[in-house]
Amino acid sequence: MRVGLDVGGTKTDAVIIDDDVHILARTRLATGWGVDAVGATIARAVDLVCGEAGIPREDIRSVGVGMPGQVAPGSTRVAHAVNLGVRELDVTRTLEPILGIPVRVENDVKAAALGAHALHGSGSGTMAYLNLGTGVAAGIVVEGQVWRGAGGSAGEVGHISIDPAGPPCRCGQRGCIEALAGGGAVAERWGRPGALPVRDVFDAADAGDALAVALRDDLARGVASAIRVLVLTADVDTVVIGGGLSALGDRLTTPVAAELEAGAEASAFIRSLHLRERATLLPAGSPAAALGAALVGRTTEEVLAHG
Repeated sequence: MRVGLDVGGTKTDAVIIDDDVHILARTRLATGWGVDAVGATIARAVDLVCGEAGIPREDIRSVGVGMPGQVAPGSTRVAHAVNLGVRELDVTRTLEPILGIPVRVENDVKAAALGAHALHGSGSGTMAYLNLGTGVAAGIVVEGQVWRGAGGSAGEVGHISIDPAGPPCRCGQRGCIEALAGGGAVAERWGRPGALPVRDVFDAADAGDALAVALRDDLARGVASAIRVLVLTADVDTVVIGGGLSALGDRLTTPVAAELEAGAEASAFIRSLHLRERATLLPAGSPAAALGAALVGRTTEEVLAHG
């Protein structure tokens, strides 16, 4: 058995899985703020999910932790997890002595890509997980393993500029996919208070507000462009869309599909890629990130044996 945790800014989602990647138990708890509190949250989550499953901690082979922030390939540290109040945390060195179990850490989007791959039943095929949240990022999975590229940035499509005359992006460019489709950028351009600003934009667009319609169109254009980039550069079998904005469901996928179809109408080559059919939405409430974190500790041989 293995434990996986998705440590988010407000909550931590924990699962325990068996060798066939069946989820035996799942639990959630509030995430603490700061290095010490985050470490305590992780340790508490492991104990809670083991208790939920009725499995002693000593029977756990590994703990995988998915966190926002920078995690270098093969590193045990996460850096710049600003939403957690963590400048740097050596997850393995901090938690292995407490838990007595091997601990691994992974960027949360890359962990979610592993989990989405397992949930989607992609087998040995290739899949991209497109995370639409405050920002836009993606992870690519090839034969059950995250494909990182030469420096670990494979799949990071958010800062590809698709419109040099578009809105400014925090990275310094203009018209990046994230500047069009990231929840934070949409909220900033909307400029009106609200607990769920992107949903407010969609509601206002449905009511005919001109600014909201333009923002919704830009968001759909950005997501469609991310799907095209992932297919054209990595030729993935499937693009699975997740993240907070995926909760919009059909309200999101319908305009994105329209954008993809419009591009296909202009090009026989693009039509041949069947982009609309290759994109799918992760089911609401899916434990993809926690499940993927649990898979981080598996060896190549285990991946090949169990899928």
